[in-house]
Amino acid sequence: MESLPNAEFAFPGPLRDALVAAILAGSKTSTTSLALQYDDDGGEPLPRPGDRSILVDSGERPLAVLEVTEIRLGRLGTVDLQHVRDEGEGHETLEEWRAAHEEFWHSSELRGVLGDPSFTVDDDTVVLMERFRVVELLPAAETARTATDGAGSAQAR
Repeated sequence: MESLPNAEFAFPGPLRDALVAAILAGSKTSTTSLALQYDDDGGEPLPRPGDRSILVDSGERPLAVLEVTEIRLGRLGTVDLQHVRDEGEGHETLEEWRAAHEEFWHSSELRGVLGDPSFTVDDDTVVLMERFRVVELLPAAETARTATDGAGSAQAR
């Protein structure tokens, strides 16, 4: 297998592991990130349909190969309910989803990564709405899936 970049959801810890479990269970097929985390000037490039990456958990274990199927850039205020539901985090309303995501985007960890301790989002913040699919489960995925069986929901929030 060629060398692929890691697909890291959230920061290492319970949230990442819940998101990874949802991906492995097939309930998470989309994600939303801040467009400003990507740039074409030497930073992380915007993903494109067909791009592949290695899904890793908090322990950096490679669990699956993901493939981007669709990318949309848009305003945060235009994220639709189907995209929210496809994120697989259990949110049934846009308000629930938005509150949970704002909690993450306004966290000291993300603000530190962005280098802006007062960063906030609003309806006009540009976000990247990404759809993906699992194309291959790697050997460690079975261990990870077994570890989450019976442990309750894989809800991120």
